[in-house]
Amino acid sequence: MTRTDSLLANEFFQVKRHGDVAVVIPSPEVEQLAESLMQPAASMLLAPLKDDPPSHLIVDLAGVRYFGSAFITFLLRLHLITKQRGSELILCGLNSRVRELLKTTALDTIWALYETRQEALDALGGSD
Repeated sequence: MTRTDSLLANEFFQVKRHGDVAVVIPSPEVEQLAESLMQPAASMLLAPLKDDPPSHLIVDLAGVRYFGSAFITFLLRLHLITKQRGSELILCGLNSRVRELLKTTALDTIWALYETRQEALDALGGSD
């Protein structure tokens, strides 16, 4: 991981492990993340999980007010990577604006959506 990747990870994302479930927590600043950094960010986020891939990946969007097409592309890339590994991507903590965006784009039909991280963990049999 380069210094830039490390800074990208620390500034825009946290990853927490709960048994066989990984939780990605984007910071509010992810709304300004350049589109050109979305693919490297997706790959970089999942790299530490490569040796011990989680059975599920939760993206906790509680700190994100809104996002555009670049972040949707990021979520779709995470979705593809997790599917290729036999895992599932789940979203939680969506505000009404983000939920409406996912409904408008029909993306709410491909991901399970939960109100809170704890609800998502409970549904997966994980713990906090």
